[in-house]
Amino acid sequence: MAKLLKARTAEPPKGRILIVLHQEQSTAGKLGQMLMAKGYELDKRKPRFGDTLPETMDDHAGAVIFGGPMSANDPEDFVRQEIDWISVPLKEGAPFLGVCLGAQMMVKQLGGKVCEHPDGCAEIGFYPLHPTEAGKKLIHWPQTVYQWHREGFDLPAGTELLACGDMFDNQAFMAGKASIALQFHSEMTYAMAHRWTVHGAKRFVLPGAQSRPDHMGNWFRYDPPIRAWLDRFLDVWLALDGRKSSRHEKKAGKTGQVAA
Repeated sequence: MAKLLKARTAEPPKGRILIVLHQEQSTAGKLGQMLMAKGYELDKRKPRFGDTLPETMDDHAGAVIFGGPMSANDPEDFVRQEIDWISVPLKEGAPFLGVCLGAQMMVKQLGGKVCEHPDGCAEIGFYPLHPTEAGKKLIHWPQTVYQWHREGFDLPAGTELLACGDMFDNQAFMAGKASIALQFHSEMTYAMAHRWTVHGAKRFVLPGAQSRPDHMGNWFRYDPPIRAWLDRFLDVWLALDGRKSSRHEKKAGKTGQVAA
């Protein structure tokens, strides 16, 4: 009886968030956990394994493309498909978030370049983050973030830099009013850090990469402020939805009312 009552009184989801992943065992980490805690339903899709992407964002409150071991420069069909698809939320003004590979795909969609560090360096571990004035106006950022990449990107024309780093300059930027690219991995959980540092151990020899003990030990030091930032950031990001006013106007038009 208690379970039935709980089911009846449960609030409907605030909306669906499209989650695009790139490996069979990939998850949305604590980013996905936080979205669900905020009342959103996750619509997980993997175009690499045949899933399709929506033609419009009408049925989604936002979309996130996560990272993966591939490059935004790879010729595979699913890579090009995802890069092309990013034009959908960009054109509609829907909240879009690109994380690492997803950020680099957004760069490619906007005509920018993705390439390796000129000295062959890699950011693998925890590194300092420096918000710009525009970034500070948006939100208070963590001082240190988790990275796992050997490619960086230039800043596409018409975008606004939100944060930069010491090794790879461009770390976060905004395109339009609701699309944000993040080079770093705020979604990382302790379990994910274990998996990545085991399966990707061969990358620790790259210039600039940190050792596995540094990864695991620093997670306890730096994750609390990253977690607090991510919780606030998701609210700020979803509130940027540029479709809210137009949806209100359309609804008012259907009912014969004039939007205030």
